[in-house]
Amino acid sequence: MGNDPAKMKAEALSDFAKFIGPMKVRTMKAAGLDIIEDKREGVNVWDITGKKYIDCQTGSGIMNVGRRNPEIISALKKALDTYDIGVFLLCSKPKADLAKKLAGIAPGDLKCSIFGAGGGEANDAAIKIARGYTMKKEIIYTEKAYHGHTGFALSAIGRDAYKEPFEPLMPGFKMVPFGDIEAIRKTITADTAAIILEPIQGEGGINIPPDDYLPQVRKLCDDHEILLILDEIQTGFGRTGKMFASEHWGVVPDIMTVAKSLGGGIYPISATLFKEEIQDFFIPHPFIHLSTFGGSDLGCIVGMAVIDYIQKYDLAGHAELMGARFRAGFDALLKEYPSLLLDVRQKGLMMGLQYTNESIGPRMTKKLADRGVIAIYTGNDPSICRLMPPLVITPAEVDFVLDALSDAMKELSGEAGLGKND
Repeated sequence: MGNDPAKMKAEALSDFAKFIGPMKVRTMKAAGLDIIEDKREGVNVWDITGKKYIDCQTGSGIMNVGRRNPEIISALKKALDTYDIGVFLLCSKPKADLAKKLAGIAPGDLKCSIFGAGGGEANDAAIKIARGYTMKKEIIYTEKAYHGHTGFALSAIGRDAYKEPFEPLMPGFKMVPFGDIEAIRKTITADTAAIILEPIQGEGGINIPPDDYLPQVRKLCDDHEILLILDEIQTGFGRTGKMFASEHWGVVPDIMTVAKSLGGGIYPISATLFKEEIQDFFIPHPFIHLSTFGGSDLGCIVGMAVIDYIQKYDLAGHAELMGARFRAGFDALLKEYPSLLLDVRQKGLMMGLQYTNESIGPRMTKKLADRGVIAIYTGNDPSICRLMPPLVITPAEVDFVLDALSDAMKELSGEAGLGKND
């Protein structure tokens, strides 16, 4: 077959369909995103055929520091001269160093950490800790929530399609509408252990709560001796213009989960942070929650390099600036294409475009892919396009994405027989 990129791509897609999942290949092809990732750099990824894309999906926020960030890669290469993943039962300096660094940047008095390899695992740990520490069983979660597909976390996903094939799930989980404080108030009982929330729902469609919501949830938790778990897996590490999204509302959780961008797109790692008093649960149970690959020495070194990079280059501040540039473009599109674009949901570079109906999401995804932008509609709501580019995006790259959006909407409005301002 030689080195013909088209043939290499066809073979890779065929093997993926045969040995992993045919429907994933079909779905991605229908969306114009049957890409075989090859070169990666900054905000860009190249298909194996050489086509270049700006990645605005980034695994829902894995690549905050950019794809194949040279400084993060350098830290990993240097670590490989001495370290491997380490033995998870033993104490380790990289683990201690990363936990100390996380305590230094976390909101309020979140001081202690346990590590995992992925976000679902981090949320599993958070829920287990909440039940173990409080000796209560009920967990309140929200509609359209997304906390991962593992055991405890799956029970807290606010979408039935993810859960129904695996029922019965963990008992004791109660769902309420997101952003509705009265619904939480009515659902609390004497056996409520914790409330788990995303400060901004990602998979749910970039749902931003009312400004008084998180402070009121915090107060309810305090009044009823309930733990507040904030899932910052998508919102953390500068994504929303703050290091953590909870800082927008001045709320400190009892437990916070982080993952995705902590690994810099280079090495998987997650963490569950919690207040020092919760450590009491682990005194008689030091080995009650273990992860073979969680908090590996290599992963911890990468995590520290990621945090250093975010702070060194003020990526949170940059996200706020680039978010404002995006917003100016979005406002122009709202005026120009009201038949297609209904609303914009945004904090920093966590952005959602709400189209006027669900059919537009898949069509716009394909048209954007044709124009070199990866931007996928959300699983919970096809009328929402989620845009979460790397935080290192430049003004010129922001403008490229906005131009692609404008051009795609122009073409789509023409196909629908609609004028710009219809």
